[in-house]
Amino acid sequence: MGLTLIRKSRGPAKGSRSHVALVLAGGAVTGGAFKVGGIKALEDYLVGRGLCDLDTYVGLSAGAVLAVPLAGGITPSEMIRVLDGSSEKLDQLKPIDFYNPNFSEFISKPARFAVDALSYLPGVSLDLIRSLPGLPESAGSAFRRFIRNPGYTEFESLALRVIEHVSPTRERPSITDQFPSGIFENSSLERWLRKSLDLLGLPNDFGAFGRQRGSSLYLSACELDTAERVIFGADENSEVTISQAVQASTALPIFYKPARLNGIDYVDGGVRNTANIDVAIEKGADLIICYNPFRPFLNRANPEVRDPESFAKGAHLADRGLKLVLNQTFRTLLHSRLQLALQHYASDRGFQGDIILLEPEEHDADFFALNPMAFWHRSEAMQNGFESVRSTVEENFDALDEVLSHHGLKMSRKVAREQARILREEQGWASPRRRQVRREAPSLRAVGS
Repeated sequence: MGLTLIRKSRGPAKGSRSHVALVLAGGAVTGGAFKVGGIKALEDYLVGRGLCDLDTYVGLSAGAVLAVPLAGGITPSEMIRVLDGSSEKLDQLKPIDFYNPNFSEFISKPARFAVDALSYLPGVSLDLIRSLPGLPESAGSAFRRFIRNPGYTEFESLALRVIEHVSPTRERPSITDQFPSGIFENSSLERWLRKSLDLLGLPNDFGAFGRQRGSSLYLSACELDTAERVIFGADENSEVTISQAVQASTALPIFYKPARLNGIDYVDGGVRNTANIDVAIEKGADLIICYNPFRPFLNRANPEVRDPESFAKGAHLADRGLKLVLNQTFRTLLHSRLQLALQHYASDRGFQGDIILLEPEEHDADFFALNPMAFWHRSEAMQNGFESVRSTVEENFDALDEVLSHHGLKMSRKVAREQARILREEQGWASPRRRQVRREAPSLRAVGS
């Protein structure tokens, strides 16, 4: 099931404007494209108040890249055009915006190691020569004990004393210290977003942005040296620009080097949290719509029965190699943290709002198979995300309509069908095969009295 509901709001339907927050988790490149398609599908069902008209936007990693334009009034339809290059408002996101090689460290760090190594060897030789005159005094007593009792123990004591005396005291250059801190660097993504905000006439400052748009924007990252979560926002950490906050939030370790801003190194916000639902709650949200594209795949490993829903065609995921093992492992780590958070909010008496969590279905083999960092699969990921969320909403329309209407949001199947037809024609997407509707309840439902 791709939907999780937590219902804790009390009383009759409000019929008025609730405080609604959109929380977007990470997802790397294809996960970000998956989310673009998914939020487009959700937007199609909303009538009147859409996803650009909410009160609070919270994003991390790829979710931060999407939260900014949504909060700035860029519709999901326009974001699709940004990715496919047909947008007349913004420049297209290109591979170089994601895969900008970390040339500076790949050149400077090996060069620094070479210089340190070349200066280290002569220095060590000079230290050795300088230490020789003092060797008899330093090792004399050990040498005399060895002469009196020439056994292994005394020999070992003498050898260790000699080695200790002549060993260099200066620090030896470490080759591991000179490895680049990341394969790519994401300052190019920061430049694209900075230019995009300028083209839209939007401030690149959290406070001014919020005043102009009438909504709040929060982005998160992890400070590398302290391992602490950092929330960027008008009433939080506002010492960096919005585009710099996105750079910090998307600095995926190993793939990107840490983003150094104002003397502080930041890495991807997903290192600390899968999604920042707590931020939305602290800011007073009555309804939280959370979208997480990463969840583990449910693989029914049975070599005798070929389950059609098995990604590995009945075999174990490990039989498909290291790539799938790592894929499943990281998805499990991210998803389990989010599930623990949801269980906490479901039992927390202090929280009396509602949460809608959208995720891919646990049998979504197409999305599971995509390389998370493959920019060239963005169209496929967008289509997958669109059809995934559309299918989930269709199968749970009544439950979602009940929650959303309680907070003053209206839904329409008729409008969504027409919008889906238009998008499929524009993108050349084939209509999905009709699936059997699953009638089970959403995976988690806590209903307040």
